[in-house]
Order: sequence, then C-alpha cells, then structure tokens
Amino acid sequence: MSEARTAEVTAAEVTAVDDIEFATTRRALAGWQGLVWRAVAAVFVAWHLWILLVQPVDPTISRTVHVFGGAALGFALFAPGAGPVATRVPWYDWPLIFLCILIPLHYIGDASGIEMRSFMGPSGRDSLAAFVGLLIVLEFTRRTAGIIMPIICLAFIAYCFAGPWLPGVLYHQGVTWDAALAEIFGYNGVLGTIIQVSATFIIMFVVFAGFLQTSKAGDWFNDLALAAVGRARGGPAKVTVLSGILFGTISGSAVANVVASGSFTIPMMRRVGYDNATAAAVEATSSTGGQITPPVMGAGAFIMAEVLGRAYADIALAGVIPALLFYIANYIHCDLHARKNGIRGLARSELPRWIDIGRRSYMAAPLVILLYMLLIGYSPFRAAAWGIGATLVLMLGAALAHRLALRGQGLGGAILGAIWETAQDIETGLTTSARDCMQLIAVCAAAGVIAGVIGLTGVGGRFASMLLMIAGNSEFLAMIFAMVVAIILGMGVPTTAAYAIAAAVVAPGLIRVGVDPLVAHMFIFYFAILSAITPPVALASFAAAGMAGADMWRTSMIAMKLGLATFIVPFMFWLSPALLAQGPLLPILIAFATASLGVWALACATEGWMGRGALTLPLRFVSGIGGLCLMAPEGLTDVGGLAVLGALWLWQARSFPMEART
Repeated sequence: MSEARTAEVTAAEVTAVDDIEFATTRRALAGWQGLVWRAVAAVFVAWHLWILLVQPVDPTISRTVHVFGGAALGFALFAPGAGPVATRVPWYDWPLIFLCILIPLHYIGDASGIEMRSFMGPSGRDSLAAFVGLLIVLEFTRRTAGIIMPIICLAFIAYCFAGPWLPGVLYHQGVTWDAALAEIFGYNGVLGTIIQVSATFIIMFVVFAGFLQTSKAGDWFNDLALAAVGRARGGPAKVTVLSGILFGTISGSAVANVVASGSFTIPMMRRVGYDNATAAAVEATSSTGGQITPPVMGAGAFIMAEVLGRAYADIALAGVIPALLFYIANYIHCDLHARKNGIRGLARSELPRWIDIGRRSYMAAPLVILLYMLLIGYSPFRAAAWGIGATLVLMLGAALAHRLALRGQGLGGAILGAIWETAQDIETGLTTSARDCMQLIAVCAAAGVIAGVIGLTGVGGRFASMLLMIAGNSEFLAMIFAMVVAIILGMGVPTTAAYAIAAAVVAPGLIRVGVDPLVAHMFIFYFAILSAITPPVALASFAAAGMAGADMWRTSMIAMKLGLATFIVPFMFWLSPALLAQGPLLPILIAFATASLGVWALACATEGWMGRGALTLPLRFVSGIGGLCLMAPEGLTDVGGLAVLGALWLWQARSFPMEART
C-alpha cells in the first residue's frame, strides 16, 4: 500500500469538507435581526405543532401560511447567490418578505369567495395574487434548492401556452393566462395535495429529526456504527453504509445526508487507504440509500400514501426489503473492494467502547418509540409527536442527570437548571427544524406547480396512453421507458420533488398498463431517488466529490458501479411483489434470501473478486449470470443460479487455496 494511500488526513482537510458551495448562500444573521428571525422560526414551527396536535385550522390557512411563512424565512435566511456570509437581511429582501405576509391575507380573508370563483372564473385580484405568489415560490425554490427545479417549473408553465403548436402526445388546445394561474396556484397545484402532505406529515418528521439532532443522538448513531463494523476489513466504508441506514431513517435529503455524515466518514476512509473518488462514491451511495429507508423514505413516502390512499405503515413496510437489498449490495461492495486492495480496518484504540455505547443506549428510545407507534397503527404525525415527546423527556433527563451526578447540585437547583437547559434545547430544536424544512417546503410548492400544469393540460393521460401503446408490444419495454423517464425527471431535483414529478407523469401510465399501483409508485420512487447518483446530474455524487476533493465524473461512475445491483431491484419487485412484503411470510422470506444471494453475486461480478481471489473476465460474466438468475423470481432460475454460483465458488476455492488468503 503506497504512502499516499495511507497518509493521515490533516485537521485542515477534515474541516475543509464542510465548506461546500451550497452552504455559502445561507446567512448567519446576528444582532437584533438574528434574535428576531430565530424567534420567528421557532414560532413558525411551534404553530404547525399546535394546529396539528391541539387546534386544527382551515386547510386554506395552514397551506398558505406553510408556503409563505416558509418563503419569508427563506428570503431572510438564504441570500440570492453565493458570496460572503451576510449577518443582516439586505433592503431588497424586505419587500419580498412583506409580500409573503400580504399574499396569505388575500387567500385567508377571502377563502370562500376564492373557492366560489374557482367555478366561475378568477377575479383580477385573484390572478394578481396567484401571479405574485408563483414568482415568490420560484425564487424561494431557487434560493433553497438551486436553479434546476425553477427551470423545470418554467418549462411546464410555458407548456401551458405552447400546446397548440406542439406535435403528438404533447399537443393540447392551450389555456388562458387567468385559467392557468387559477389552476397552478389553486388546490390542484401549489396549494394542493403535495403541500398538504408537507404541512402535516413532512414537517412533523422534520421537527422530530431536528429535536433528535439537538439531543446529540446523531453522535450516538455514529459511535454505534463505529463500534459495530469499524474494526472490520475496510471498516470506515462499512461505517459509512451503516450510518447511511441510521441517518437515512430520519433524513429527507441525499445531499444533506452526504454533508451530515461525509465530514466524518470521508476523511476516515481516506486515512485507511480508500482513494478520494471511491470514498466519495461510497458516501454518496450510502446517503442516497437513506432516501429509500423507512420510516421517512426521503419524505416521498408521505406523498405516496396520500396519493394511493393507503396507510402510511403499508408504504413503510413495503420499503423495508428494497432498502435492505440496497445496503446489502453496498456493504458487500465495500468488503470486496477492501479484500482486493488490502484495506484494513481501524485500530481498537480508535473505536468507542461498547460499554460507553450501552450506557447511552437511551438515545435510541425516541426512534424506537416512533417505529413502534407506526407499527401499531398510529397516524404518522401522532407517532412523530410521541417521538418528539420522548426526545424532550430524554433531553430533560440527561440534563438533570448531568447536573446531579457531575456537578453535584442539589435537587431543586438541578431541576431548575435542567428545565432551563431543556428550554434552550427546545428553542434550538425548533429553529433547526425551521431551517431544515425550508428546502422541503420550497420543492413541494414547486412540485405543485408541475402537478397543476399536468392536470390542466391533460398530458398525464396522454402519456399514459403512450405507455399503454408501448406495453402492447412489451410490458418490459414500458417499464424500461418508465425507468428512463423517472431518472431523467429526478436529475438535479431534491428527493421529494423528484418522486412527485415522476409519479405525476409516469405512474398513471403504468397503472393503466396493469401494474399494481403500489408497485408502480415504488418503482418510480426508487428510480427517481437513484437519479442522485446517476450522471450527468448526480447531486449526491457531486456533493461527496466536492467534499473529498475527487473528480466528479469518476465519483459518479464508481457510485453507479456500487449501486448497479440496486438498479435491478425495482424490476425484481415488479416481477415479485413479495419483495414489497405483499403476501404470505414464507414466499417473502424466500424471495428476500434468493435476492440477497443474487445481489452478492452481482457485486462479485462488478468488483471482480469472490471469496479468496480475483475473478477473471469470463468468471465475472458467469457470476453476473448466476446473480441475475437468483434475482429473477422463478424457482427454476433460482436452482440454476445456485448451481452456477456453487460451481464458481468451488472453482475459486481450488484456484486460491486457504493459505493464499490475504
């Protein structure tokens, strides 16, 4: 192993990974503005908790305040472009903030009139409010989520008026400006189902994640992953995979996962011998997998449950096996790569002690309670409320124990001090949640723009007819076409919006072809998420490459190799719904076992290593064929795959005797 590969990562390198470009648009408000906007952020989140758990309000009020309250915070906390970190809100953003207050007053003050005029035609004031509101949504999205999503929205808006001049499936008769604004900004668009899900389910889980971060549970998750697999061959990469599972359960963004765990895992991987691009690719793939990991599933699961009209627990349960297969493939790749390159694990002295982790195991209680509540049938936001409550108890108990045990305070003083410390943590949790939900609110509102255009122009139905025509020749070709469209629509777009767009365009067609609705939506969801590691616009790969100082394109290609088996998983559950936990238990277990073996064989083929030694090119081909046979949901192919892989394993055992192991 060369010195370059084993060199220690300097402290400066560890610090530098946090300096990624998108963070430079955030303002660090100070002085009276900092205090005011922290208070506004805390009140914004607390108001959502109040209306969800205590006193419900009219949906018009909750949705408009959700969108424009979030936008006001976005204009205060995010600058129009990258540059020196600002400590004040500049003069040109105050008019935008004022409009964010004014527009909701129109919708809230005249809600019944607006609903009545939706059948008769909007007034001039309605159209003006919708137009200004649309501009606010686009700018809010640009600041918090980048330029790609607003460009897609503008393309769909232009399509409203360009329809009469377009050919084939894209043709429509065209619409008036007033009709377009009313539909796009109405209850079928921006203020429709997607933003309703954002204002209820999504924000509750963002708050839960914010409080969990404030309680330092994330540090415990990292320590747990380190202790579990840190000493193993290629340990830091395996820690990355396990951290992706743990963080992915509560996070809603692949890029956010990269930033949260990459600053910790990428330097560690480089230190034991992973090159920059491979370290970045492992982090990008693991963080992307977090978006298909229950219970949150990148917030897309909430939208899926609402669209399908199914219990959220059903969606989360269906996502378990595909997520496990994703991480099994990633873990195996890391192990094989470490074997092939002689990459060691971490020394015992570098790892946290199990006894210390056990003492802090109470940190897992909020997540365990959340999962339990979901499993016994509680609604998602009630389960999240229990999780938030458990986190508050955890923070109060930890503060009290610290003061009693370590500071030696009396009981009365310790209780008062713990209450004050917990109150500060609550304020931090609320403001952290407000900051973290900005992008989600923006992309959900922008996805509503696209949904409104699709409903107004009827392009979704025509696209479904086209898929039906393709499926007339081959249903498999229809699925391939749907995969390509889902990946393209998801490129450069955050998780929630990627699924929402792809579902609106592709899902109706697959359902008309005869695909089960749950399978159709999971298929689309999976590929929309995988777009985060698919060139040419692989956001997670690019973010990880920037943190590791690696080439973006090489990182993306390695990430695709790591995720190759998982590109096949959606076709597996299309052919075998047992992989979505549909049906009796025994077929589900058999399907999972054979799929896991197939994923292992395919990883061996792509990595070029099996058991004790390298695979030649012909043997890699054989391993790939055996893996694909096991991944196909047929008893005969399973037997054939097992026979092929058994023979290959024996060949490897003879070619590389026991003493030749490295």
